[in-house]
Amino acid sequence: MTFVQLIDCKTSRLDEMNRLMDTWVEATRGKRTATHALVGKDRSDASHLIEIVEFPSYEEAMRNSNLPETDKIFQEMVALCDEMPTFTDLDVVRDEQLNTLAARAFFSALGSIEPDAVAEHITDDYVDHDPANGEAVQGVAAMREPYARWLAGFDFGFTVEDQIAQEDRVCTRWTWRGHHKGEFLGIPPTGQDVTMEGMTWHRFRDGRICEAWWSYDRAGVLEQLGVLGD
Repeated sequence: MTFVQLIDCKTSRLDEMNRLMDTWVEATRGKRTATHALVGKDRSDASHLIEIVEFPSYEEAMRNSNLPETDKIFQEMVALCDEMPTFTDLDVVRDEQLNTLAARAFFSALGSIEPDAVAEHITDDYVDHDPANGEAVQGVAAMREPYARWLAGFDFGFTVEDQIAQEDRVCTRWTWRGHHKGEFLGIPPTGQDVTMEGMTWHRFRDGRICEAWWSYDRAGVLEQLGVLGD
């Protein structure tokens, strides 16, 4: 179970505290078990800081605490604080990246919704970066029109294989599987089952996709359809 420790402290020496954190990161390279650290400053009190440190488990957090480098940095941190910091230990019972869930919902919908319904997932000023277009295309039609072509040519669906999220962006590695049922890029329906792997970066705004960068092997699909030879 993921474990999070909150460190609540007050200090008027924020710059020194930041340098101390940099020192700890360097000193524990290859040893630390912490996976994520975030420091927040109280908007109503600039001396009030809360540090959030994430670990894979409580046991890993304890292993990290027992590092001599961690103990040394802790003593130096206490010296920089106006008062003794307090600690809150939390077992994480729910952890969701909301944009990641939105990206997964988007891929789950593709292949089963009509082209006009794509607008529910993207912003009006959506920008699409697709290697098939050569340059970026803007507007809802940038997604709706190519989606309609794929939908006319294939019965298909996406399987999400992996996802990572950072700030307002989500990267999804996916597998696409389709059955060639209709004309596609001038190719008559073959009845062939085809697969394709790819990755998509999505940028989100207000819970909807506002920009996308696609990377996929369309040539591999054409080869499976017998259009491209060796």
